Amino acid sequence: MNQRFRITRSMQENITEQAITLEECKEYFATKPDFTYTEVFTVKGTESTMSIKGDFFMWKYENLEIPFRLYMGDIYVAVANEAVIPKMLEISSDLRADVVEG
Repeated sequence: MNQRFRITRSMQENITEQAITLEECKEYFATKPDFTYTEVFTVKGTESTMSIKGDFFMWKYENLEIPFRLYMGDIYVAVANEAVIPKMLEISSDLRADVVEG
């Protein structure tokens, strides 16, 4: 089972805008050539396909696509690969946010 993390500003006291906005994410991830934005994330299993609507910033790493999902002012990501950890920390630093488990 993958660990899930949240990039959030909710723990910060001296910041005027705690929520991470869609506009902010679109602007930020547009500067990252290995990310693309999509409003539907599709998971294909051996016997079924599931589509999830939302705001996803898909990170292309080697032959994988790893979703970073913006939801209610925070960005969520599951650590399915060890390479996610430094990328997650880079994003949280750039967005002046914290990383918490959950």
